[in-house]
Amino acid sequence: MKKLYLLRHAKAAAAAVGDADRERPLTERGQRAARALARWMAEKRLEPELILCSSATRTRQTLALILPSFARARQVLYEDALYLADARGLLARLRQVPASVASVLLVGHNPGLEELAAQLAGGSRRLGDGLPTGALVVFELAADWDEAGDKAARFVGLVTPKELGRERD
Repeated sequence: MKKLYLLRHAKAAAAAVGDADRERPLTERGQRAARALARWMAEKRLEPELILCSSATRTRQTLALILPSFARARQVLYEDALYLADARGLLARLRQVPASVASVLLVGHNPGLEELAAQLAGGSRRLGDGLPTGALVVFELAADWDEAGDKAARFVGLVTPKELGRERD
């Protein structure tokens, strides 16, 4: 059984006039949320074998705060194509993962990440309110990555910063 973790970057600063969206950093609230998620992931012993991360500043910073929660070193790939990719593009990337990889963490953006999660969850009510910043969705796949899709995925759970009780608006 393969494991797929979809992580939307934590809360980022609004883009200032003239600033590139790709360079938006995490806010302090986003940093707190990412650290809370890192603690939760360590407690649950989530250990993705491969990490695919958008090259945007906010996704890189989110991942940097989470990486220490993993007991072992991971293969991390920062990919420009994941920046604001749609669900179809994200699924196409996942289908390129070698069959030998048991688990993947994909760190990305909405709306593509939320659309992919909803597609894989088959309309799970738990995703009905969308995918907030800093949220992690967990799936199990009963097939190899090249067959990833809604027929092969089983929704396991969703964790949000508010549910962790360490991040407040």
